[in-house]
Amino acid sequence: MNGRGTHLKENAGLLERVFRLADPVVVVAAGWLLFPLLFDADEFNRGYGLGLATAFAVVMFVFPFFRIYQPYRGMSLWTEVQGIFKAWLATVAIFAVLLVLSKTTYLYSRLWLTAWAASSFIALVGFRVALRVALRAVRRRGYNLRHIAVVGAGALGSEVARRLQAAPWTGLHVAAFFDDKPALAGQAIEGVPVLGTLDEVAAFVSRQGIDQVWLALPLRAELRAKQVLAQLRATTAEVRYVPDIFGFQLLNHSVTEVAGLPVINLTESPMSGTNVLVKAIEDYVLAALIVAAISPVLAAVALGVKLSSPGPVFYRQRRVTWNGAQFEMLKFRSMPVDAESGTGPVWARAGEDRATPFGRFIRRWSLDELPQFFNVLRGEMSVVGPRPERPEFIERFRDQIPGYMQKHLVKAGITGWAQVNDLRGNTDLARRIEFDLYYIENWSLWFDLRIILMTAWQVVRSRNAY
Repeated sequence: MNGRGTHLKENAGLLERVFRLADPVVVVAAGWLLFPLLFDADEFNRGYGLGLATAFAVVMFVFPFFRIYQPYRGMSLWTEVQGIFKAWLATVAIFAVLLVLSKTTYLYSRLWLTAWAASSFIALVGFRVALRVALRAVRRRGYNLRHIAVVGAGALGSEVARRLQAAPWTGLHVAAFFDDKPALAGQAIEGVPVLGTLDEVAAFVSRQGIDQVWLALPLRAELRAKQVLAQLRATTAEVRYVPDIFGFQLLNHSVTEVAGLPVINLTESPMSGTNVLVKAIEDYVLAALIVAAISPVLAAVALGVKLSSPGPVFYRQRRVTWNGAQFEMLKFRSMPVDAESGTGPVWARAGEDRATPFGRFIRRWSLDELPQFFNVLRGEMSVVGPRPERPEFIERFRDQIPGYMQKHLVKAGITGWAQVNDLRGNTDLARRIEFDLYYIENWSLWFDLRIILMTAWQVVRSRNAY
């Protein structure tokens, strides 16, 4: 391999130490530069200096625990920003606790503290973005690369090469393939040559100074993978294993350790660990604020239901939520009380005429769904999540729609990714499930907030609510 980027590679440890020092410097600089913008410079006293010094120490201590200094080649900027946010949030919390315990909160302006917290986070993200831009420019010129030998030139190995070539910003360069199939010898896969069999990998790695070896063998080749791994122990190359699991239907997959055993989770709920707490706080805070804000609307709709037709204001219906648990979902009643007395449960369809005139109005604007915020406050639903369905329909759909039951890996929601993409009412159910599973695979607090912001506009423009 050519020697370009060798200097950067040899000084990777030094660069990491520089990054560890840069973060506290950025945080302190944000607070120091902000002060003259808000106050007279002569008001800067020993207390503010002590606060900045304390913040420097807290960042130095806290940030490494969030593993934001590990190599992030191939990691998306969004993933890195999430790690920075968690580290920054922990830092702000610890700093606030220290102020309270030391009884020094009176020394600092609340305006300065708030602005400092916000600007330091923006500065940290800006620093990472600038660093990424610089590294991408360097790697585009062929520097700071990591050269890779891929073991296995089949479909999985080809996919590895294709994806890495499509992301040159990672600086991961596939130099060669190795495979035992005689027909592949001398061939090129995705423009990368197949240079020999698996028994020749270790010698090539030592001779060419390869940085990483990626094992991309099918599951049945376990013995050969062990043999290659044993041979590579005589080299300094990093070895990575690409599991042959892409043929499975994956959902929020991850790698964990159970009783000392590495376990690949092919299907898993994102609601575990701290995510459960984050989601619960989000639900209770948002539901409480929304109920307080729309209480006049709730009262007006309740009065309209009562005056428009005889019967109760609320309609209670059995629905299924997280882990298949059943609950009574609340809605403002939009149909006569005997609408399903002769038919039993009926799937809502366009053009049906079962609703009362007032019921059609509140359905059109989704006002009948508002009582479900009380379901959220009772812990039965989330503000955002796949829409819950009736048990009778679940029995019908669970074997007809691929992945249908997996939507119950999270709590049912009032709104969801499918709904803001206009998949409401009598729309393609299989398509709706695809969107629900995408939501589960990609769940985050930010994704929830995005869906909430999209919901209001979708209610105005959608014609699929009935």
